[in-house]
Amino acid sequence: MLVSEILAIKGKVLFTVASNKTLVEAVAVMTEQDVGSLVVFDKGRMAGLLTFREVLMATQKAGADWQSLPVSEAMLKDPVVAALNMDMDELRRQMVEHHQRYLPVMDDTTLMGVVSFHDVAKAVLEEQSFENRMLKNYIRNWPAEEEQA
Repeated sequence: MLVSEILAIKGKVLFTVASNKTLVEAVAVMTEQDVGSLVVFDKGRMAGLLTFREVLMATQKAGADWQSLPVSEAMLKDPVVAALNMDMDELRRQMVEHHQRYLPVMDDTTLMGVVSFHDVAKAVLEEQSFENRMLKNYIRNWPAEEEQA
């Protein structure tokens, strides 16, 4: 299964935030939209990724002043990205190796979506369910050998 197929299952709704917005504004979007990440844009280009992990680290570091902190100071700069034609096994390897639960999916400089570890798990379950149905159907329709007298 390819990343493009995972995006097709998930849908391509994108949630972004400008790098100059405050952390409290970004958290409001994340909670309102029930998402764990926002792709950060600066001057029309992806500048980073903000996830709940970066939010927690920034709030711990900034203390009571966390709400006025700009997203650019909390975001993950240069996140690992996925390509549309990336195989799911490579995607999982990248996520585990870089300890990154969310990967922006890029087509050159165009953001195509974000794939989460949850999306990967869901795609694996759907793929296995499909294979199980196909195997059961194949076994059910297995040609019976003619009995010899």
